[in-house]
Amino acid sequence: MPIAQAEFGRTGHQSTRVVFGGASLAQVDQRTADQTLDVLLEYGVNHLDVASEYGDAEVRIRPWLQREPGRFFLATKGDERTAAGARDELHRSLDRMGVDHVDLWQLHALADPIEWDIALSPGGALEAAIEAREQGLIRWIGVTGHGAQIAATHRRSLERFDFDSVLLPYNYVTMQNPYYAENFNALADTCQQRQVAVQTIKSIALRPWSGREHTADTWYEPLQGQDDIDLAVWWALGRPGTFLCSTGDTRLLPKVLDAAARFSAAPPDEGLATLAARTAAEPLFV
Repeated sequence: MPIAQAEFGRTGHQSTRVVFGGASLAQVDQRTADQTLDVLLEYGVNHLDVASEYGDAEVRIRPWLQREPGRFFLATKGDERTAAGARDELHRSLDRMGVDHVDLWQLHALADPIEWDIALSPGGALEAAIEAREQGLIRWIGVTGHGAQIAATHRRSLERFDFDSVLLPYNYVTMQNPYYAENFNALADTCQQRQVAVQTIKSIALRPWSGREHTADTWYEPLQGQDDIDLAVWWALGRPGTFLCSTGDTRLLPKVLDAAARFSAAPPDEGLATLAARTAAEPLFV
């Protein structure tokens, strides 16, 4: 069953409401990556999101782009903060993926105040992004980040520049932080008014590993049961106009996609509160 689509901000592209999170390909071999592509095609996923720092992810999707030309909205991210560094990083990403342009290039993990100021000031990464857009190397410019402060930081970023997309955490436990929820809701309102795409991450995050044995290829401990993943994914997709980036573990990806394909309506908050209590969920960011 294909996953529903929605217009991705002002781009005009009808993206599946689940965007493939390329961090899951960081450490896998090409065979595993190609098996992952088959899963994505089964559910009709048409939007890929990778990053220069995701290990070999950009290399792993290169055969996909050759095998399925024109099928995917292609997004990647850069971590360099200066214009010179960002230019080099973007060209390296294009070379690794074997393409002459990407649809969306994002300033990655832009949260630190000093890095934020460097990246968005003259001579910063944003300058390189605008230049690359003028050259046809990228079509749209976005910004991403983590942490309890990031919704507020993204609001500042949108005051500094008219980004085409934002990406940040969104799940039930995170939204119990009043400060985060207030800024997330205000950010979402601004994005709706300005047709800025909102991408959400960490939908199935359960808690930090905190010394426990890692049983998944994610930097946080994820929910793993299908029923639990259903509730978390449905709650995240229940916010209209947003997109959910899939988990950083290829083994959990089919469960996330299956949940999304069966989505019809958001479950009540009471169900998520019960899930959080039963699983001893903890916020990733404080």
